[in-house]
Amino acid sequence: MLYQASSVVRSLSADPASAIASLCSKGNLREAFQRFRFNIFTDTSLFTHFIKSCATTKSLPSGKQLHCLLVVSGFSSDKFICNHLMSMYSKLKDFPSAVALYRLMPKKNFMSSNILINGYVCAGDLTSALKVFGEMTDKKLTTWNAMISGLIQFEHNEEGLSLFRDMHALGFSPDEYTLGSVFSGCAGLRSLSIGQQIHGYTIKYGLELDSVVNNSVAHMYMRSGILQDGENVIRLMPVRNLVAWNILIAGNAQNGCPEIVLFQYKKMKIEGFRPNQITFVTVLSSCSDLAIRGQGQQIHAEAIKIGASSVVAVVSSLISMYSKCGCLEDAAKAFSEREDEDEVMWSSMISAYGFHGQGGEAVKLFDTMVEKTDMEINEVAFLNLLYACSHSGLKDKGLELFDMMVEKYGFKPGLKHYTCVVDLLGRAGSLDQAEAKIRSMPIKPDTVLWKTLLSACNIHKNAEVAQRAFKEILQIDPNDSTCYVLLANVHASAKRWNDVSEVRRSMRDKNVKKEPGISWFEHKGELHQFKMGDRSQSKSKEIYSYLKELTLEMKLKGYKPDTASVLHDMDEEEKESDLAQHSEKLAVAFALMILPEGVPIRIIKNLRVCSDCHVAFKYISLIKNREITLRDGSRFHHFINGKCSCADYW
Repeated sequence: MLYQASSVVRSLSADPASAIASLCSKGNLREAFQRFRFNIFTDTSLFTHFIKSCATTKSLPSGKQLHCLLVVSGFSSDKFICNHLMSMYSKLKDFPSAVALYRLMPKKNFMSSNILINGYVCAGDLTSALKVFGEMTDKKLTTWNAMISGLIQFEHNEEGLSLFRDMHALGFSPDEYTLGSVFSGCAGLRSLSIGQQIHGYTIKYGLELDSVVNNSVAHMYMRSGILQDGENVIRLMPVRNLVAWNILIAGNAQNGCPEIVLFQYKKMKIEGFRPNQITFVTVLSSCSDLAIRGQGQQIHAEAIKIGASSVVAVVSSLISMYSKCGCLEDAAKAFSEREDEDEVMWSSMISAYGFHGQGGEAVKLFDTMVEKTDMEINEVAFLNLLYACSHSGLKDKGLELFDMMVEKYGFKPGLKHYTCVVDLLGRAGSLDQAEAKIRSMPIKPDTVLWKTLLSACNIHKNAEVAQRAFKEILQIDPNDSTCYVLLANVHASAKRWNDVSEVRRSMRDKNVKKEPGISWFEHKGELHQFKMGDRSQSKSKEIYSYLKELTLEMKLKGYKPDTASVLHDMDEEEKESDLAQHSEKLAVAFALMILPEGVPIRIIKNLRVCSDCHVAFKYISLIKNREITLRDGSRFHHFINGKCSCADYW
């Protein structure tokens, strides 16, 4: 044993570089220094192992002590050592020390400038990075890559692509890292023509087989909306990796194809790839779009299995998914079980409360966020708060928060913030104030903002303001079908049938089509979808028969069909028949037929639920003693024992 120990010591002494590297990699800086303190002053390159260890272990104090030792020992002018020190300071987010060291260096090389450029880029100081870049006389490909990547990373895509053209004109040949950044820039600009040109360049110079390049090309095509070309690039890759699958899945999600996302996710697993946090975030988002709780729960279980369920981005996606599937309690549970947190997670939970009409809870959570955390408050948090207040009747609180956002936090309101304020005022019946807010805005309103006012006019039956809002929308988008329907609703509620006919005639003349109402629900992994008057279901005869009996039961309890919401001039019996065929009524009837007694019903509708169906669902929840959750195009409604969570404020 003594012989073996002495042999190890001799071995370490014979190769101090390996021994120091080994000890430093394990974080044993003190032991390495004590054992080899004589060696490091005869071979300054050995200091680099200590410097790298400080960066790896995130020990800034040790790094500074080491820097002081180098200064007093007279080795601080060595550019090789200084470059490592600069890199250490940059990685440990003490960038001022890196800059100061750079300025004191008597001799610099291109690596010195590269490190400084990368540091400035990481700090978001692109102006300083470009200044250093412009002062360099000896630029290498890595220098160009760092600057191009930095510009595109911070969405200065045009500048990044311009720098790429300059680089190419000077005779530099791009590598896979250059092209990865350039294709990201093309994707950011949605510049398909430039992307296609550079794609041709990669093929010409034999770079089309590189996985980094292929992934970037596919991402560019998909961000530009050319899904088929992106999929073809990935399909032809010699070796497909997880990054490629994530790009394929994310591309379909970004282009509004959630069903394909789930199909590709299953296919990816079949081919033996293990999802990561990026995969889970995208797939959970698609479950949110489809509101398929069962699939979302399965994916949540898979995330738990591989240890990704506590990742901040995944938790935020879980909150959103459960919320949009009507499971507010599960969303709150995911939030309460968080291990780490960020502003996005808190904003997601605030949004969840707002989406379910619990504005008071959203405000409480925001107050906690401000008082008990060091979270940075941003414009998104205020947007979610304003939405929550508008859907809960908290007019005064919402206006107070809007003023706080501007005056206390100094945020400049965007169109979405103003839309929430107009919605807040409009729902509360302050239509003149809402219109005045739009006309006094410092930014130009869009159709969404005017339609928000028009929708409020529909709620409060104000034809005068509705007509003015309608005219404003037509100037921006004369083919917007929603505004015609909303105006027709306003006229119909006042029984102004000539005006309704005029609106419908205008729609026909301009070939404007009304978006059809669609409702659906999930059962045992299958989506059941219904349209108004739908008879395509195999059990449609039974559904209509059941619905007829259900309507008679509701009438015995006091239900009176709200025929004022029918847009046609017909007799009352015809109007009642029209109302009975609404897609959400067909969906709830079928759900009652096939689901076991007591099982909650969750239905999704693409448009806003009509006033008659809203009343009908309250009666159905009471008669059948069934909890019914309806997600329409605006928010959630939870019907229990004849009451709705929105308190009829929707």
